[in-house]
Parts: sequence; structure tokens; C-alpha cells
Amino acid sequence: MTHIPPRTPDPSAAPRGHGLRRDIDLLEALASDEAQEAGGLGVVRLAQLVGREKTQVSRALKALAAEGIVERDPDTLEYRLGWRLFSLVARTSENRLVRTAEPVMHRLSADLEETSHLCVLRDREVLTLLSVSGHSFRVHGWEGRGVPAWQTSAGRVLLADATPDELYVRFGTSGDLAVPELWAVIQEAARRGYGRVSEEFEEGLVGVSAPVRDFRGRVVAALNISAPKSRLGDRLDVAGRTTAAAAARVSALLGWEPRRTPPRRARLA
Repeated sequence: MTHIPPRTPDPSAAPRGHGLRRDIDLLEALASDEAQEAGGLGVVRLAQLVGREKTQVSRALKALAAEGIVERDPDTLEYRLGWRLFSLVARTSENRLVRTAEPVMHRLSADLEETSHLCVLRDREVLTLLSVSGHSFRVHGWEGRGVPAWQTSAGRVLLADATPDELYVRFGTSGDLAVPELWAVIQEAARRGYGRVSEEFEEGLVGVSAPVRDFRGRVVAALNISAPKSRLGDRLDVAGRTTAAAAARVSALLGWEPRRTPPRRARLA
């Protein structure tokens, strides 16, 4: 656990310590490793971390809670980041994702001389948000097109955070790919750091994908390289490692710190 030393109040800092700055200090404390691991922090600890009086912190937290920016656990009385803050982030995250990923995708496509795709999960399908060609700035054949998640390398990395129960709820007994088999290929992709498929979605087509994580460590997108087997088939692992490195760069730009390990997933019974 990362320790945040208590901040000593500095009277000389009062002129710049306006309400917004003080609220941001509280939000940063609630976003710390300590707060995330504990599930929230109380007024006393927050006052220590931001170097303010408990009564001031309590008033500020009540005002933030009234707007949904933070929320208070009714049992522990501890505070955590609230629904409205995450809603605001969610509304802008997809646009930011595309803007952040595009320059990295240009570099990836140039390195591999293949088209790269930025993909997200939509229910049971993988949707392509953006495609970038290694030979021109943009190609549009895949953008907006959904394909079955279980047949693609992108789907396998996009489902990395799912539990077995969630897989059953999402895919049930569709018969396309049994959940135990899907779980196995998801785990294999997680261990390798990228997913790979060979002619599972379309004859003659191969591909690799790597996960893009947001500041919380959640998989929010996948970078994908797809190409004819005749051109990419004998260098899938090289392409996978290169794509994984590119996805890690996008994740870092979104605020992901690799030292934060995602929570352990449930085992398939």
C-alpha cells in the first residue's frame, strides 16, 4: 500500500487555497491507493491527508456528497468517490480514448505495415471505433462494424475482467463457444499479454489484440492487428508483443500505472 504522509497546514498557502483547490485535494486523497484499498476514508484521516481542520473537511465533504461527487457509506460513515464524478468521466472517456489512441496506432501500423483497429465491447460483440492503415492515414472497412466477441482476439482481451458468472450471463448457453472454453482462451490471452486467433472468425484471416486499461486498471478497449494469414501468420507473436507495447502506451496516457495490479479474478468451477 502506498503511504501518503499527512500534510502539515501551511498558513502562507491560504491565498491560493481556494475552495476548488481544496476540493481537488480531497478528491485526490479519495483516489489514493490507501482509499481504494480501504474502500473509503473517514473525515479524521482525510483531514490528516489534506492538512485541514476536521470541521472544514466535514463541511466540504457534505457539499460534495450533496452533488454526487463523493458518497458516504451509511454503515462505516467513510467517504469514497461518487457516481456523478464517474458519470462525467464516462461521458468523455470514449472521445478521449480515440484521440489518445490514434497517434499510437499510426506508429503501430507503420511498424508492422498492417492496419490497426481500436475496439470496444458492446454486449456480445466487438465494435471497431477506429481503423488506421499502415499504408495510408485511415481505412473505413471495419469502423462501426460489430463482430462476435468469442471469435476474435479483441473479444478475448476485452473480456479479461469478466468473471465466469458474468460470462454465463452475457453468453449463456448460446452454443457458439462454451463458456469453459471461452474462459480458457481469455486466461491464456491474459497470461501471454495479448490474444491471438488464426482463421477463427474468417478463413485466411489472423489477428492479435492487446488490452487498453483506464486509470482504474479496467480494460476499456483493445488494440488489434488483423491481416491475411499469408502475410502475418508466421509473425503473429512478434505482432502480438508489438501490439501489447502499443496498448501499454495508450494505457499510460489514460492514467494507468502498471504497478497497480488488477483484482484477482474468480476461478471457473
